[in-house]
Amino acid sequence: MLSTNTRLRVEFICERIAAGAPVELNDMAWIQKLASRNPTVDSQLRKARRTAIQGDAEQDTLDGFCNTMDIGDPDPTDHLVGPQDPLTLAEWFSNKRKWFRGQVDSN
Repeated sequence: MLSTNTRLRVEFICERIAAGAPVELNDMAWIQKLASRNPTVDSQLRKARRTAIQGDAEQDTLDGFCNTMDIGDPDPTDHLVGPQDPLTLAEWFSNKRKWFRGQVDSN
């Protein structure tokens, strides 16, 4: 559970990211470190990045649904497009987060 000050700082940084406004390096490092340990912050950060890249999608579209459900990677350079050979797919999945691969972090 986050303290009120931490939650407000996370919301402020995510709002700036989503709006495309500048964010200080120490704030980005802080929120990235926090996101690596807190799934709620990680989700907020992904949603902010997705909004910054794609803009606000309408709720009744597939993109809007994916944004609301926090499905998919906001970085389009990490998307696989078209048919893929099994080795490319295996490499792509091996680079995903541990929770995605079904592993549990020991922390």
